[in-house]
Amino acid sequence: MDTRDTQIVLGTMDFGTRVAPDQAFAILDSFVADGGVWLDTANCYSFWTDPSGVGGSSERVIGAWLRARPGARDTVRIATKVRHNPLVPHAAESAEGLSARAIHAGVEESLGRLGVDHVDLLWAHAEDRTVPLEETVSAFGELAAKGAALRVGAANHAAWRVERARSLARERGVEAWTSLQLRHSLVQPRPLTPVAEGGHRMLTAEDLDLARSEGLAVWSYTSLMWGSYVRADKPLPPTYDHPGTTRILAVLDEVAGELTATRNQVVLAWLMRQGIDPIVGASRVEQIQEALAARRVRLGDEHLARFAEAR
Repeated sequence: MDTRDTQIVLGTMDFGTRVAPDQAFAILDSFVADGGVWLDTANCYSFWTDPSGVGGSSERVIGAWLRARPGARDTVRIATKVRHNPLVPHAAESAEGLSARAIHAGVEESLGRLGVDHVDLLWAHAEDRTVPLEETVSAFGELAAKGAALRVGAANHAAWRVERARSLARERGVEAWTSLQLRHSLVQPRPLTPVAEGGHRMLTAEDLDLARSEGLAVWSYTSLMWGSYVRADKPLPPTYDHPGTTRILAVLDEVAGELTATRNQVVLAWLMRQGIDPIVGASRVEQIQEALAARRVRLGDEHLARFAEAR
């Protein structure tokens, strides 16, 4: 895993759908004012809640914000994804996939919605095993070569597929995936039980081993479990109902009290202490302010050991 300072990434999935544009603008303004840099979006956000049945709303809101804030593009870095945007409205099964044609078309449309000439990081949102990996790798390499994407990465991919893709990129002399995005948080589901959310892939020890061996960045999503750490009205899903969760939450409360921090802030600090960049979604300014304050929470080796023992 690379040695740069970890950062909190602003997740913008609900911008333009569940989060109205004016509220999204306020969140973006607050994020940047407090030193936030990375914005994470996708071309498919959020087709499942958008009346149109296709994605693009999140990117359009970010694009409108950039136009309304001269100079903001020099301050923020933008990450977007291709793979899942439906070609037929409301039909998830019609997702664009990762063919060369789909990747190039998806990125061109994303750049148009964002109103920029490049993104700082382009993700393959999930695997597409109907397309040869060589084709996908080459398409990402072409976009990097022409400057449409400064870096490329893989979200929700098996570690062996990432390394195979990196090998293919080296053989072809093109830009290789240097970032991983996977679901991860302090609490973990019961072993061998699938999570309910389709398409989510959990971060594993193998992923971290690959990242640390190869100097890859790691971003985590669902970092705060939809607010379940702090909201009684949003209990953890049933797959998290096991003794390990009870032990972890007890230690979390102890550590939060010792450090005068919120549960959420300790969870984010725990992720960053391991070199992971947590993605945090927000629907209110106060939520992103609380999250960014986690950068000042200092977890020691003793805290990490207590969490490890509880798990």
